[in-house]
Amino acid sequence: MRKIILITALSLSLFSCAKKENTASIDDLIKSKNTKELQAKKALIQADLAKIDGALATLDVKKEEALVAVQTVKDTLFNHYLEVQGSVNTKENILIQPEFSGTLTTLNVKAGNHVTKGQVLGRVDDAGMSQQLANAENQYALAKTTFERQKNLWDKKIGSEIQFLQAQTQMVSAQKSVAQIKAQLAKTVIKAPFTGTIDEVYVEKGQVVSPNAQGLMRIVNLGNMYVSTTIPETYIGKLKVGTEVDVFLTSLNKTYKGKVRQVGNFINPSNRSFAIEVAVPNPENLLRPNQVAKLKIIDYVSKNAVVVPTNVVQEDGKGNKFVFTATQINGKTGIAKKVVVKIGKSSDNVTEIVSGLSAKDIIVTEGVNTISEGMKLNF
Repeated sequence: MRKIILITALSLSLFSCAKKENTASIDDLIKSKNTKELQAKKALIQADLAKIDGALATLDVKKEEALVAVQTVKDTLFNHYLEVQGSVNTKENILIQPEFSGTLTTLNVKAGNHVTKGQVLGRVDDAGMSQQLANAENQYALAKTTFERQKNLWDKKIGSEIQFLQAQTQMVSAQKSVAQIKAQLAKTVIKAPFTGTIDEVYVEKGQVVSPNAQGLMRIVNLGNMYVSTTIPETYIGKLKVGTEVDVFLTSLNKTYKGKVRQVGNFINPSNRSFAIEVAVPNPENLLRPNQVAKLKIIDYVSKNAVVVPTNVVQEDGKGNKFVFTATQINGKTGIAKKVVVKIGKSSDNVTEIVSGLSAKDIIVTEGVNTISEGMKLNF
């Protein structure tokens, strides 16, 4: 009888959820050694324990099932991109400076005008050089006539050689004077160095001009645009002239297709990078110098890659990368299976699986954080 009482007391101590009043009543029964009442209490407690076990069993079943989304793995073309930021530029974007100081007597353009290469944009007062040129040309004409006559006489063996050589020297000197004045006079004419658009004019007609930091006007050609940026030296063997690049302009919310047109031959020792230029078409003339661009440069291509959403790849305590697949498919249900994988590169929210998965495998894409090995899946 004492053994029965001790066993019952031990069972009651394990049952931590019993009510305080029931515990006190049991103690009284033990003290009174009322065997009949103790057996009755035991029966009631065992009935309650049975109910609790049943409830826990039901809860465990629900816990071992999960609602998930799945996806069938397919072979696909996988591109990996190097993403960097660059700046839009054009080599035909300059300030036009006067080559001759003086009064701006003519101004033929204004902001927004389209001009062609060689077109006269303005003129600076020549300070009397036109008259100097006329005099020099007269002197040259006279010297040339004198030389021709002296040459005719010398050909007939008339006169001295020194007279012939003096006439020749005077003619050549006069010719050089004319050429020199013409060259100086040409500097008074301001011409467009290339075809483009006058972006802004900084001077007015009649203003005294000379070379300065501001210049006379800015001319820009938007037909030869490119993006310049720097690339880490680790990519030196992966980029070459002609490599295709996606150029995204944040200010336009638009992507252009460009190509690498120049790869630098110098590694900057301060940041271990080299420069590249990406030619970008500008058919709508929306690109402007100094715009910010985001470049996506293809540096890796796999034609038949197995890829999965990056967020489904997990890591266990041993450092292994894994995904969950759905096996034993029966309609809209299956069993979760942990598959250790080896991953490659990631791009555009997908990750290449080098080994561990193959085409037609069914992976869990949603609810991966709530499942475990062997769990029943509903999808």
